Amino acid sequence: MIKLAAKERKIFGKALKTRLGGGQAAGDLPVVVYGPKDKPTPLFVDRKAFKKVLASGGESAMIGLEAADFQKDVLIHEIDFHPVSGEPRHADFLVVDKTKTVTVKVPLRFDGVAPAVKDLGGTLIKVLHELEVEVLPAEIPHEIAVDIAALATLEAQILVSDLKVPTGVKVLNEPEAVVASISVAEEEPEAPAEPVDLSKIEVEKKGKKEETADEAGDEKGKSAVETKSDEAK
Repeated sequence: MIKLAAKERKIFGKALKTRLGGGQAAGDLPVVVYGPKDKPTPLFVDRKAFKKVLASGGESAMIGLEAADFQKDVLIHEIDFHPVSGEPRHADFLVVDKTKTVTVKVPLRFDGVAPAVKDLGGTLIKVLHELEVEVLPAEIPHEIAVDIAALATLEAQILVSDLKVPTGVKVLNEPEAVVASISVAEEEPEAPAEPVDLSKIEVEKKGKKEETADEAGDEKGKSAVETKSDEAK
């Protein structure tokens, strides 16, 4: 079990926002701990330590939260992140009863190489990235493996029902939900060539011939006028 130290918190509202300064990377992270039989308890945890716990165990990891006169086994229930920096600003911890099942989301880990990608030029599409499961707190898996070597053809799919989950873990997703599949890029069809209208070409050629003949006639007329003008001189 992951351990995380906490300390008492007695400031709230505007005073808390002033102290935190908008969600910095270091310093104290305000949290609230609550459960079915536990009243909400405001605490501080170290922000960097919390980020390490989140990175190593995720929201499905059991955490031993310890403070002066306070020790609870908890799960991360909800996190508020700063919209710009992405730093955690607040977190809720849920106290768990080790004798009762909890509903959590467990991340999926994709292992292996898909033959349809390696040999057939397909693209792996990861449809699901986590599973919702019901399980006893002590048996929550850190992650669930997905063997993509089963994707041998361009039509192959891996369904939720195909996954191997540890004993005692009840998957709540629909069994027929697609976990991963193969996509094939479709070639864009070439635009058909427009049919040639021969009648228009005939008309255009005829028009050009008539235009040329008219121009030739104008030139002859012009030359005749110029010749008469010269003779008159």
